[in-house]
Order: sequence, then C-alpha cells, then structure tokens
Amino acid sequence: MTSTYELFSARVRENLPVALCTVIEGPHTGATLAITPEGVLGGSLGDPQLDRIVARDALGELEAARTAVRHYGPQGQSTPEDLENTATVRVFVESFSPPPRMWIFGAVDFTAALARVAKVLGYHVTVIDAREIFATKRRFPMADEVVVSWPSPVFEQRGHLLGSRDAVCILTHDPKFDVPAIQAALRTSVAYIGVMGSRKTHAKRLERLAEVGVADPAELARLSSPIGLDLGGRTPEETAISIVGEIIARRNNRAAAPLGTTDGAIH
Repeated sequence: MTSTYELFSARVRENLPVALCTVIEGPHTGATLAITPEGVLGGSLGDPQLDRIVARDALGELEAARTAVRHYGPQGQSTPEDLENTATVRVFVESFSPPPRMWIFGAVDFTAALARVAKVLGYHVTVIDAREIFATKRRFPMADEVVVSWPSPVFEQRGHLLGSRDAVCILTHDPKFDVPAIQAALRTSVAYIGVMGSRKTHAKRLERLAEVGVADPAELARLSSPIGLDLGGRTPEETAISIVGEIIARRNNRAAAPLGTTDGAIH
C-alpha cells in the first residue's frame, strides 16, 4: 500500500500542487493526510470530520502557497468556544505549490524576450509552436520547455493544470493557430489570456471566434488584446515588460496607474 509520504513525494517530483497535513499534537499524533486541488489524495488524521475540515483549510493554504500550523478540536472544531472544553489538535500543513506557469504560443522574437522576463518573475515557461524548424531549444534556451505541437493537443493533455496563478500568451497572427489556442484557453481556469495583435487584427479575430461559436461577452472579456499595458514600447523587450506588467496588475486587481497619481497603499 502506498504511504501518504510516497503520494506527496510523487506529486512533488511531478511538479504538481499538493499539501501534506500532519498531526503534531493531540490524538493520533503523526497521522497524515495528503491534499490536492482535486481533493483528498490519501491518508487520514483519525476522524472523518477532522479530515473534512483540515482538507478544506489545506486547500486555502495550498492556493496561497503557504505552510502553516492550524489548531482544531478533535472533530475539527475551530472557534474558541468550541475549543474551550476540548483537547487541541495541532496540524502542520506543508504546501508544495509549483511555480506559476506561462504558456507562450508562437516561436517568434517577442517570445524569446517574454520568456526571459517571465523567468525573472519565477514562471515555469513553456513555448509552443507547430513549426518544428522554429520551435527549438536552441532558439529559446531560457524556456523550461519547448513543445512542437498545435494548441489543441497541449490543452487536452495539460489544460487542467492551468489555474489562478498562470498565464497564456498567444503571440501568433495565424488564425489556424491562435483561434484554437483561444478557444482552448477559455475552457480552462487560467487567470490571464493575452493575445498579440492590433485592434484591427483583434476585431477580425473576434469575427473568426464567433464563426466557431465563441461569442459570449463574458468569455471574450477574459481576453487581453491588444496584449500588454500602454507603455509606448516598441522592441520585443519593451513589449515583454508591458505584458508582464499587465499580468501583475491583473493579479493584484490594480489599474496600473502611476503611483504618483494614486493615494492608496503603494505595495
């Protein structure tokens, strides 16, 4: 039988999110429970109700990439009133959250610049293009992965991994590539979908999306196109900075206004 530690270690080796919950004080000290975003992976802390409450809380810690010690009653009670006349159970929640993912579609000059900037910010960068001659590790040594593929197979195999910390950047101008990539990205829970192109190009792209059944305003509102902030940049490097600037602003619910024009908290 596979132990909880083995289940946890396997997820870490596969670079997948997982939390290991261990009772460090109270009944069943040493008992463990492994949690993933999909639910309980294995183990038990000795009480079904405690398992349920700890699993719920561990998901929050995992989402925030935090490791913490939490306190409960024997059946998962968590308020001071509940704990007044009961023994305390202390649970150590160890979170493993892999680096946020950035998928960049299109093996172009802007891709190399964006991959470099994204790596500085700690992203695990994957470059994807169907053209084998352009999608090479030699051209994109800064990327963690270079995948020769059309968008649909990549999303079918890995799309479920994309979440609230991740980004998809589509830098192509080929409707055979960018329309399927947008369709597939919209079916995921990825936080940011940026698409390169002028306003005129994006208007035509919206027409093509409508032709394939993507016309819901709420869905289309998830697209950032033209991609990036209006910084006046022209070079691939300046464009890359405008893209990651928009991603950071979106993640923090900021309008990306100059700090000198705002009166709220700076950081």
